[in-house]
Amino acid sequence: MGSYFAYRHMAPFGNSSLLTVDLGQQYVDFFAYFRHSLLHDPSGIFYTFQKALGGEMFGIWTYYLLSPFNLILLLFPDKFLPSAIFLMTVLKYGAAGLSFAWLLMKSKLHPGFSALIFSTSYALMGWMIANQLNLMWLDAVIILPLIIWGLLKLVSVGQIRTYVIWLTALLIINYYMAYMVCLFTGLFFLWLWLSRWKSWATARRQLGRFVMGSLLSAGIAAVTLLPTIASLISSKAQYTQTNWHFKFEYFPPKMLAKFFLGSFNFNQMPKGTPNLFIGSIVLLGCLFFFTQARHSVKTRWLAAAMTLMLLVSACFEPLDLIWHAMQFPIWYPYRFSFVISFWLIWLAANALQRDFVPKLWQIGLVGAIILAGVAYVWFNLKQFSFLTQNQVLIGVLFLVAAMCLIALPDKASWVYQIAVISFVVIEMTSNAVSSLNHISYVTQSDYQSYYQIMTKQTHRVTDSDKSWYRLTPTFMRTKNDPMSGQFNGGSVFSSTLEKDMPTFMGNIGQPDGDGFVAYTNGTLLTDALLNFKYLINQQSTNNPTLSQSAVQSVSTRQDLNSYRTKTTDGTITTFQNPNALSLGFMASNQVLALHNTTKDPTQYQANLFAALTGQQKDQHLFTAANFDRVVFQNIKQQTKLTGAFLQKSNFIKPGVITFYFTPKTNDAYYLTLGSNLNDDNVTMTLNDHTLSQYPTYRHTIVVNLANHQKGQQIKLQLTLKKSSLWLQNFTLYQFNNAQFESSLTQLKSSQLKNKRHTQRSIQGTVNVKGSKRTLMTTIPYSSGWHVKVDGRSVQPVKVAGTFMALKLTPGHHNISFSYWPPLFNLGLLISALSLLACYVVPRWRRRQ
Repeated sequence: MGSYFAYRHMAPFGNSSLLTVDLGQQYVDFFAYFRHSLLHDPSGIFYTFQKALGGEMFGIWTYYLLSPFNLILLLFPDKFLPSAIFLMTVLKYGAAGLSFAWLLMKSKLHPGFSALIFSTSYALMGWMIANQLNLMWLDAVIILPLIIWGLLKLVSVGQIRTYVIWLTALLIINYYMAYMVCLFTGLFFLWLWLSRWKSWATARRQLGRFVMGSLLSAGIAAVTLLPTIASLISSKAQYTQTNWHFKFEYFPPKMLAKFFLGSFNFNQMPKGTPNLFIGSIVLLGCLFFFTQARHSVKTRWLAAAMTLMLLVSACFEPLDLIWHAMQFPIWYPYRFSFVISFWLIWLAANALQRDFVPKLWQIGLVGAIILAGVAYVWFNLKQFSFLTQNQVLIGVLFLVAAMCLIALPDKASWVYQIAVISFVVIEMTSNAVSSLNHISYVTQSDYQSYYQIMTKQTHRVTDSDKSWYRLTPTFMRTKNDPMSGQFNGGSVFSSTLEKDMPTFMGNIGQPDGDGFVAYTNGTLLTDALLNFKYLINQQSTNNPTLSQSAVQSVSTRQDLNSYRTKTTDGTITTFQNPNALSLGFMASNQVLALHNTTKDPTQYQANLFAALTGQQKDQHLFTAANFDRVVFQNIKQQTKLTGAFLQKSNFIKPGVITFYFTPKTNDAYYLTLGSNLNDDNVTMTLNDHTLSQYPTYRHTIVVNLANHQKGQQIKLQLTLKKSSLWLQNFTLYQFNNAQFESSLTQLKSSQLKNKRHTQRSIQGTVNVKGSKRTLMTTIPYSSGWHVKVDGRSVQPVKVAGTFMALKLTPGHHNISFSYWPPLFNLGLLISALSLLACYVVPRWRRRQ
């Protein structure tokens, strides 16, 4: 694999990289955060304000960052992380092969070089190739053979140490994949336990050791498992499926196509069938297992039942849902299929012993099964976009050659061993090359140039201003830019994002999803309330450095001219927001009783602001405005715009609708756009320039069209990409700048003055005056926050379904916030007791 990556010029061997899809859009930024936390700021291990508006980090660490291979990242500067990822990837490939070879040698199945046949098939199986970009999952592939080796020792000699050590390691490294491995381990033990049944007394002891060892592993890992559970309850667990559909997700024989070489492409990532490629020799070997008399009839029937259950799990919705912890995957379906491949390779390793020479009837039976599978795929080839006739023919040639090699009688000679190993290496490498050639990658220079530009701009701000604030650019490489750039932003992409955050962001008109938020559509109001003190704007897309690095402009902010210019560098300008409030400020008690149910993001913002100021007039900060003139080109005339369905008159010609208005004041003007008005359906320009916008959103968003442009004509043009378009929630609003700034002055009069802050603690003072006795903060509410007022613990309240607020008495107060992961102390106690039991119980037994 290292040779292939070098041939593809992957860094450090060229300008390409392994960054693609989530590895390039998500994980690499977490890796940068990992480096920064361990080397510079350990306070960010438990909590960070670089995750959206702020969020716990335990779930991210236990899902993405606890692999011991990640320590390699500490040896590479941030801009060279693609090279570190290359090294981690090839080492994980190697470790997967090593662990499976270890299993085969220690179990005496293949004590010699023949172990390489199966370990190579395991390390380069189709699942591994398809999911190499999900680096955090690969540790499960590495550790699974070691857990099975421990299970074999548990059953055969009654020793549970190996099983406990490796199961504990996986539970700590990645709880998600460990869950799948635990399910498979239970099935494997059941097969092993029943097939080796001697007596009830022996079986009872084996079952007791298995249960005790499993519980002990969970107990030792409790220090990470319990805080992770607390994290999941507020994030991923909120999306658990409760509706069951007893149906097959596709016609089961379709998975046969995945046993052919190169059966993977980009379209298989979001929605495809399980990646089951294991190579010709192994595929034939697992079929031969069921024909061998050396394995008892009971063992073979049990193995057949387990094989059937695993394969049905890969196409029957309820079982698929169970394997994925009751949540359907978003991209990368059938993530558990690596255990199916492991099982098939394990059966093949048991079947293809040195002394095995298949009889004619065995060859005929296995050959007939293979022929039937090939015939099905060949006659239904149009259903498989990832397969061609040449791939099927090459696959058949490999199968024929593999059958000939298996049928040879002299398997002990070194010539035969080298021939078979070479055959497996060639076939598995061919599959890897043909599969990975279908994927495009981010170049090393793109990654480095953007990183250098972003860090240069953000460090200018963070080096000159050490106070607490948030910062956001109007362009991005990924939604995790704040985590790699080490600044408090408003965006994130994470599977463990708390559900309250996308709910709030969607309510105020920002793009959001179940696992991401992007603060790209701020208004003067939200910038002030959420403490966005600095905004970095790409003024033109003509910057050659930025265009080469494929930076995506995601925000149009005409209202930035209300802010002060702090620095300017070519086409990038940093603005300072004079209206940005502190992280905490005194507000009206009305906010404690706020029930903000409107679906209009402008009204939601106004209602929240009015509840904070206590002034009802602030509910009308946004007022609907009209366009002066609308011009339809090749579109049927409409009198009412909001909610209108636009239809082309001539489907061949372009359909364009142009809106004109001239602001009569210097107020800001905002346009709301429903989720239908996205990049797939329409192209928008503002004053003949592209209207930059994050491309996908599921709720109504707010776009700024004008500010301080009194008397200047504004032109908005929509070009239909399809024959029709729904103007969903398409409304123009005028914002009352003067009233907003007047009301904001009241909130600015008594703010939390920050004295000290880290990622997980904030200390400050506040002076409570008059009737405003609620300290409103923009710290997302969490049970992990512990608050003290003048040294006494107080219980914060949840406001707007998202933030923390405190009820205070008049006077001067010292406030401290500190975050500690929920259930961490309990988990630590259970882990300590479990480790103590590992030490005490064996010694007590020996003494007895």
